[in-house]
Amino acid sequence: MDRNRIPVAVDGIPYAVVSGFVTILLYLFDWTIPAILFSVLTLFIIWFFRNPERRVPGGNNVVISPADGKIIDISEGVEGRILKKKMVRISIFMNIFNVHVNRIPCSGKISGIFYNHGKFISANRDKASLENEQNAVLLETSNGDNILFVQIAGLIARRIVCWLKKGDNVEKGQRFGLIKFGSRVDVYLPDGVDIKVSLGEKVKAGESVLAFLKR
Repeated sequence: MDRNRIPVAVDGIPYAVVSGFVTILLYLFDWTIPAILFSVLTLFIIWFFRNPERRVPGGNNVVISPADGKIIDISEGVEGRILKKKMVRISIFMNIFNVHVNRIPCSGKISGIFYNHGKFISANRDKASLENEQNAVLLETSNGDNILFVQIAGLIARRIVCWLKKGDNVEKGQRFGLIKFGSRVDVYLPDGVDIKVSLGEKVKAGESVLAFLKR
């Protein structure tokens, strides 16, 4: 199934099918109120897993947002787990109302994928980047820049989905996974990038420009 051609993320379809099936059974047994509630739930699931098209900006040095949500942190510091060097971190918090399909921030090659089990504290807290369950994807651009983007589970979100594997060549704006029921994505960029977002700003996956890499 082509994930780019359907309006609902494939990982959400089983939830919608089960909820829809229960809805039909309830209507058949004339349990009207529960049937109405499950109808609403089915519609919510379909809406939650929506998979809209986006207009991806051009330019080899453009870094776009991998997630819909709100910028909750922009900071400099050492990324100590994988790259172990000074990076700029941009954190995007996704609430339950945001689109949850994640997208590749910059074209390049996937040089590593690192999954870590962890806790499920609220994703808008800073220590979530260190302690929560997460999936980190390391990408190398054609210019040799390393970009790390990390899917982080939250208090409610307990299922990280990533469709990538090491060695994949990917395009900016390409869909690569999702986090079910709200969470956070951190993007680590090379020191000295030109940041184009600010704290509190709302961004869209595959469309909003986060930064420009050095040429």
